[in-house]
Amino acid sequence: MSTFVLVHGGWSGSHSFRHIRKLLQAEGHEVFTPCLTGIGERSHLANPLVNLSTHSRDVVNHILYEDLRDIVLVGFSYGGFVVTASLEHISNRIKHLVYLDAFVPGNGETAFGHILGLGRPTIEIEGGWTMPPVEREFDDKAEGEWMGERRTPHPTGCFTEPVFLEKPLEDFKFSRTYIKASKNPSSDIGADALWQAANLAKDSSAWEYREIATTHMVANNKPEALLELLVEVVTNGA
Repeated sequence: MSTFVLVHGGWSGSHSFRHIRKLLQAEGHEVFTPCLTGIGERSHLANPLVNLSTHSRDVVNHILYEDLRDIVLVGFSYGGFVVTASLEHISNRIKHLVYLDAFVPGNGETAFGHILGLGRPTIEIEGGWTMPPVEREFDDKAEGEWMGERRTPHPTGCFTEPVFLEKPLEDFKFSRTYIKASKNPSSDIGADALWQAANLAKDSSAWEYREIATTHMVANNKPEALLELLVEVVTNGA
């Protein structure tokens, strides 16, 4: 059995993985779902100092304090930035890295750069220090309402701080997979960057590439299909 660490996306929390967590555990896997500071169930800790480094340390400390090794690390959406920023500290503990309809940043890039397609490392933000939740599509109305009640503003420092990546992802010893939500509308926030990351993985021999026919909120919409792909990753020894 494998050890999974699932890192959630923006404006949300570890509760967004409640379906897939139960399914993986039922298969006998260990599953850890750290919640990022200042959002989701840790929204009470939000402050102007919360940034990408804060979130990468949330994940790194969770892995180090639990002494997790040979893990399957999964980053969803904005979580792609978080898992990438974490590699400096825990890359030797990763067996396989999965980007779940996630941003795949290079060194010096920011989440706002990917979301807005600016191609530059920083962007000036006017106004407050949080960004309100964006609309997402859910297959099930009740699931969308449940999640909507729990979506929280997100500290902008997480989106403006550049990621540090000492070398290309393909040069790390762990293997890697990109899972694309193939029905995500092109009008969705960051859609261009997500498709660019997916296409790069699809065309690279250094990546495994898979698709799930749903919109961006994969773990909420298609947990059974996601389970099948995650188990496939482990079974194939990818």
